[in-house]
Amino acid sequence: MRVVFNVGKFLVVLLVAWLVVLVFLTGPLLRNNESEEALAKKLLETQGEVLTLKKERDYLRKSLRDSSPNDINNVVDDKIDTGPSKEYENYRRRAYRDTQELWFFARSKLDSLAKDKSKLDQRIPEIVSELETREQAVLIDLEKLRENDGFEDWRQSEARDLSALVQARLKHLQNPPSCGDARKLVCNLNKGCGYGCQIHHAIYCFLVAYGTERTLVLKSKGWRYNKKGFQDVFLPMSETCTDPEGSSRSGWPGKDSTQVVEMPIVDSVNPRPPFLPPAVPADLVDRISRLHGDPIVWWVSQFLKYMLRPQPHLKEMIDSTVTNFNFEHPVVGIHIRRTDKVGTEAAFHPVEEYMKYVEEWWRKEELLNPSVKRRVYVASDDPKVLGECRKKYPEIEFLGDQNVAKSAAVSSRYSDSSLRGVIQDIHMLSITDYLVCTFSSQVCRIAYEIMQQNHVDASNRFKSLDDIWYYGGQDEHQQEAVLSHQQVQHGEIEMAVGDVMGVAGNHWDGFNKGRNHRTNRVGLYPEFKTKEKLRVVQFPTYDKVKV
Repeated sequence: MRVVFNVGKFLVVLLVAWLVVLVFLTGPLLRNNESEEALAKKLLETQGEVLTLKKERDYLRKSLRDSSPNDINNVVDDKIDTGPSKEYENYRRRAYRDTQELWFFARSKLDSLAKDKSKLDQRIPEIVSELETREQAVLIDLEKLRENDGFEDWRQSEARDLSALVQARLKHLQNPPSCGDARKLVCNLNKGCGYGCQIHHAIYCFLVAYGTERTLVLKSKGWRYNKKGFQDVFLPMSETCTDPEGSSRSGWPGKDSTQVVEMPIVDSVNPRPPFLPPAVPADLVDRISRLHGDPIVWWVSQFLKYMLRPQPHLKEMIDSTVTNFNFEHPVVGIHIRRTDKVGTEAAFHPVEEYMKYVEEWWRKEELLNPSVKRRVYVASDDPKVLGECRKKYPEIEFLGDQNVAKSAAVSSRYSDSSLRGVIQDIHMLSITDYLVCTFSSQVCRIAYEIMQQNHVDASNRFKSLDDIWYYGGQDEHQQEAVLSHQQVQHGEIEMAVGDVMGVAGNHWDGFNKGRNHRTNRVGLYPEFKTKEKLRVVQFPTYDKVKV
């Protein structure tokens, strides 16, 4: 009986629902104020929407058909499981564990040394060696974390897109439709210094040109490295505007209405442009700092990428050099500076000091690949260095060109062969996997800057024996304290959270030297208790440039 009653209730509800649907469907036909033409128009619109949906469906079908099964599975997996991968979580836990174990080991060994001071000359090297291995294990854990976080494709894509945007902006700036009407910044390449210094001088001009929206005209006729000029070696800075003349002219800073402004060297520029390093553009800073560990180095590298586009004959020379060396990865690059700079701008560093960090890097590689071949590219202005390396370290394959080193001698430095040699060395150093050098050298810094173009983030692929990276004539490099610090040893200074530190240098012993802006005291403070304080500047945004 109850079943019959329930079935009856169900039929009544079904009948009511059918009546509601019938009224809804026939309602428009019963209203007199809606004509047949209007109904026909709505029908056509609906058919158009259906056709659009069909096209979108077909496009999605084609995309899925063109994709590999793995791509489709990845899309499905992303929808089903948005959590981290098992590998990522395992490496995260391992990094935490290995960091703790590193501390446990260090504390235990130091306690042991405090209690028993015998055989220190034997025990200390053993402890240092073990600390190195443990530190390298943590670094490998962190690298594996990155490989397994699921964002490597995004990093590669973002690096390409961001570089393409900056290059498109520079091309737009450098190729105005009318050179006669364009606002220009004229820069003389022949600054009284070497190749690296002159290139950095030109980049400083280029940064200011970008910041003032002026086409850079590089005056290089009679260049000490090539009398025919910069454009005989590298592609011209512009395809449409190389004439330095204009209807009005003045020195820096000029007025907005001044057509041609001449740029002095950075040492004497006044007033100082706001666009000097370490300034990074406000409209791109979030993208750059998300992608790269040292945003100003990436920013400078993009201007080098545009400026140093090789002429076909130079590109052929560079390509043949790489081929002739049978260049294979992994490989470490070292730049050993000698001759005129030693004792004036830089201290003398023996080969052993460079090789200490080279061998350390290779030991880390060998943890994962014990059979890897040790290769080192040597660049120097002293032709004896390559032979010295081969004699002292016969187990390592050293690559280098003694003729290039000879051409870098002071007596022949400003010649065509010397120019080809320094360009060759910079290129070879820039394509290595790790760079050991002195950042007091402009050549080394340019190689490091160009290296950024070959990787998503190569900010940590170096070891400098002296300075941290800097740009000659730059504004102050600053850091901000994230942890407080009290003076422990003589020479240290205290910091409070939020203090701004003007960085003078890194002592490569865990401490930086700098000035606390709050206390105005100069001294040492721990690097790990700070973060970089970016100098964000409003550059033009070039909204008309689309990529």
